[in-house]
Amino acid sequence: MTHDHDLVLRPTAAQTTAALNPPAGRNGGDLVVETLTGLGATTVFGLPGQHALGMFDALRRSALRYVGLRVENNAGFAADAYGRITGEAAPLLLSTGPGALMSLAALQEAAAASAPVLAIGSQIPVAGLGGGRHGYLHELRDQQASFRDVVKSVHTVRTQSQIPSAIAAAWESALTAPHGPVWVEIPQDVLLAETTLPVVTAMDATPEDIAPRPELTAVAAHLLANAERPAIIAGGGVVRSDASGKLLALAERLDIPVVTTFGGKGAFPWEHPLSLQSWLEDRHTTDFLEDADVLLVIGSGLGELSSNYHTFAPRGRVIQIEADAGKLESNHPALGIHADARLALQALLETVPERTDPTAPERVSAVLAKVRDRIAAQDLGLEQRIVAAVRAALPERAPSFWDMTILAYWAWSAFDARHPNTMHSAQGAGGLGYGFPAALGAAAADPSQPVLAVSGDGGAMYSIAELATAKQYGLDVTWLIVDDGGYGILREYMTGAFGEATGTELSRPDFVALSESFGVPATLTTPETLTTDLAKALATPGPSVVVLPALLRMFEPTHI
Repeated sequence: MTHDHDLVLRPTAAQTTAALNPPAGRNGGDLVVETLTGLGATTVFGLPGQHALGMFDALRRSALRYVGLRVENNAGFAADAYGRITGEAAPLLLSTGPGALMSLAALQEAAAASAPVLAIGSQIPVAGLGGGRHGYLHELRDQQASFRDVVKSVHTVRTQSQIPSAIAAAWESALTAPHGPVWVEIPQDVLLAETTLPVVTAMDATPEDIAPRPELTAVAAHLLANAERPAIIAGGGVVRSDASGKLLALAERLDIPVVTTFGGKGAFPWEHPLSLQSWLEDRHTTDFLEDADVLLVIGSGLGELSSNYHTFAPRGRVIQIEADAGKLESNHPALGIHADARLALQALLETVPERTDPTAPERVSAVLAKVRDRIAAQDLGLEQRIVAAVRAALPERAPSFWDMTILAYWAWSAFDARHPNTMHSAQGAGGLGYGFPAALGAAAADPSQPVLAVSGDGGAMYSIAELATAKQYGLDVTWLIVDDGGYGILREYMTGAFGEATGTELSRPDFVALSESFGVPATLTTPETLTTDLAKALATPGPSVVVLPALLRMFEPTHI
């Protein structure tokens, strides 16, 4: 009797000949790019550095497309977006020490948002490893330690023969649910040394899906079918696992209202009769969710933003489906189901009977009416018009990337993403500078759609250098910069807390002239002409900038 694990694939005569006679002129860097190619990568992001030159030299001997950014952190944001858009591991090539450390904020965002980024950094020569102070350029006592608290897994290479296995293991880790960033480091001399190892061929590092326990989904199905006032919170896990269709089918079969988290934007149709939209920072929504006798939470850890700043206190039974075991029941006791959202929703659809609740759409409409009334009482017409103007200008399936700015905070709650995986922001880790470089990564991933980036003037200054990248590669990104002369949201926070703001006012450039100096066309717009100017920029191939001078305000919080 033969078992699958007894089978050994034997090389053909041609493969044996090729392996015994590898082409000359290859180095350790070739093993890196050959492994990436063998795993299915087509595009890499990064920025060269002295210790990493072996990898970058090898790129010219490969079919991989290289997109080079001007700052390592921005390269990380671009890789993050590429991973979100494609669902594939996005290779990020970095140098040692400062070059590596400059990527940490981007990798933290990738970890928080479950974006699969495969970061490969160089290291000082093998002789310098071990924590001694040898005085090598870029030397750190323990470079891995800087990454270990940020990424999913760390993989260290000391010999060329370890390169394919280490990268394959990292690839599998990045794509195991929940997706996330991983770190591989390879010493400079290992990358530079000539290699006689065979060319790396196709590799399979496909991770196993995380399937739910059937006894747990049986209990969940029973609870949902017999609930009187059930509700669903759909998070980013629904988007990442491509489960929005199954979510819609379950909600309609059981007549359950659905609210999406800010990371789950687009997971459920905005105008659906069962859609509570995304008004999670509103007490009316919080009250509705607290009143649910059964609450199904899918792909969300119910963190700070998703819980209205931890004021949410569910009174009913909570069912939590989550691929990240660390998030299961981390904030609220629940029937925890460790599983990929798509597989768990499929299991529920195969189990639950139909349930009808003719009051559900009425209750949803009542909550949304209360939300609208609360916002209408605060004289925020300008902000609502600008959100509507952006929505009107943006093609339905065009992705958008939002920096940490007041307009983005509005968009989290008020923007209709229309389709799953089309609205992205840095709300996972919350660092500035995400929007524009991430949009560049998305444009590299899918050139068939224009991409929108939205930043404030403060956040824009983090990524101005990437206008050169956008121009160099002809990436179809329109960058909307809302210029209010400072860090607007921090200005609001400080004024509200202390009566006045400190350190929030900024001297900034003429963004139109600055953009044009890079050869990128730019337009100065107004709230009245924003839709027209933005639509025109989005319809014109290549990079462009639209600058909107406007002082926006946030709606009043309900968690204080």
